Amino acid sequence: MITVGVDGSEHGSAAADWAAAEAVRRGMELRLVHAWAQQPLDLPVTVDTEAQQRWAGNLLRETRARVTGRHPELPVTARLLPSDPVPALVAESAEAGMLVLGSRGHGTLVGYLIGSIALHVLRQAKGPVVLVRSPEQVQEEAGEAGEVLAGVGEEPDGVLGFAFEAAAARGAELRAVRAWSLPPVVDWGPGSMRLADETGGLAALEQKRLADALEPWRARHPQVEVAEQVEMGSAAQVLLSSCGSAALMVVGRHASGPHGLPRIGHVAHAVLHHAPCPVAVVPHP
Repeated sequence: MITVGVDGSEHGSAAADWAAAEAVRRGMELRLVHAWAQQPLDLPVTVDTEAQQRWAGNLLRETRARVTGRHPELPVTARLLPSDPVPALVAESAEAGMLVLGSRGHGTLVGYLIGSIALHVLRQAKGPVVLVRSPEQVQEEAGEAGEVLAGVGEEPDGVLGFAFEAAAARGAELRAVRAWSLPPVVDWGPGSMRLADETGGLAALEQKRLADALEPWRARHPQVEVAEQVEMGSAAQVLLSSCGSAALMVVGRHASGPHGLPRIGHVAHAVLHHAPCPVAVVPHP
């Protein structure tokens, strides 16, 4: 099942359209959700909660009618979540195959650029989250298959599993990108030096690591054509310079930071801000 959060905004509508098309490609059910919390009794400003609930119900009905009008064969359910958006969407991410959210687009502050709700959900989500920025992204992907771009780091399985499935569903090529940089001298022991020498140098060693990571996934998805790209530089810069023809970018994130706090990571942060295509963020196992 694919779950998409809708909020009545343009980017929320784009997320619903993208999620519907992805559900059709994968033969999955689509769930539309809208989360809202009733106003606390001690809040000084009065809000018409009945009107708010009617608006939310109408939003779900209208969105469902729009996506089923475009995809009559798609099974769609709609659900109003009487809870704060962040915990409600995080809970949905644990049940769904993927959670799709809208991104606010270009801005100056991190919270504004991604949207504070999406940012907090990304940090805590239990499964893959796809951020869709605008209707133009949905239209461009519908008009041309494009490729799926995957950033392959030290824990590649979650990213590659998601990326291969996305490429297979689209009949698209997968570009697996591995960025590398010169390691600090203190981290470069005799064993690493010997391995690099045996493989023909650092670049060849990174190429081998990428090929080894891809091997089991190629066996599971033999129909997917794979292009391997190994490039020296920061991961974020390499990914962003390679995504011109991508329909979807897939990156990973660690489940928690050094102090056990949820985080996104600098690579995911960078591509979410600047990638011109939808971005899937997959938590590492």
